[in-house]
Amino acid sequence: MSILIFGGTTEGRQLAQELSRRGVPAAVSVATPLGAEELGALPGITVLVGRRNEEEMADLLSGVNRCVDATHPYAREVSANIAAACSRAGVPLRRLLRKESDAFPCLWADSCAQAAALLAETEGNILLTTGAKEVSAFSGLDPQRLFPRVLPVEESIRACRQAGIPTRNIIALHGPFSLELNLALMAQHRIRYLVTKDGGRAGGFEEKAQAAQEAGAQLVVVRRPGEEGGSLEEVLSWLLEP
Repeated sequence: MSILIFGGTTEGRQLAQELSRRGVPAAVSVATPLGAEELGALPGITVLVGRRNEEEMADLLSGVNRCVDATHPYAREVSANIAAACSRAGVPLRRLLRKESDAFPCLWADSCAQAAALLAETEGNILLTTGAKEVSAFSGLDPQRLFPRVLPVEESIRACRQAGIPTRNIIALHGPFSLELNLALMAQHRIRYLVTKDGGRAGGFEEKAQAAQEAGAQLVVVRRPGEEGGSLEEVLSWLLEP
């Protein structure tokens, strides 16, 4: 049986580790070299690096018996492409879901664009922790207010600059981020609003939410897209079925 995992997340890495530990070979597709670095070298696991469209995904599925979508909870376009590619290739697919976070007092938004609209009626500095790809959604706000925290890679820095973010406002750091570090960053930049996605424990949601609460800042959370899938244990069990 041939297994392909679309990963680049904590869940994808955990699934690959479990398969490797059991001696079950698999291939893991990640978008960036950073994703490959975080996955590391695992016996029996082949790492494929590169962003792929639907057609390229379908080609990758040749000879594959089972596929797992373990991409980020907010990677809607990628998940749609994976589903379409599996349908074209006739390969069974399972979605590996990340556990949602416990509730914190917050303002909810259905999208980053809606979050930006909410913040347009406010004053004060904003810490954006929604990722470099979402920075452009906030470009209608005063860029002096915006402090995006992004990965320290050229692609992320370029996205911030293209959105008009002043260089001194770009916080380029690699996580994980502790409660203490979040609080320190918020104090340094006088943050009044913290915008995040519900990335669960793996995405450091609790530390961000707690920091906002302790700093007296307003937490703004972009809702997850609704989707069906299974836990790590459920998806692993499915992969191990004869």
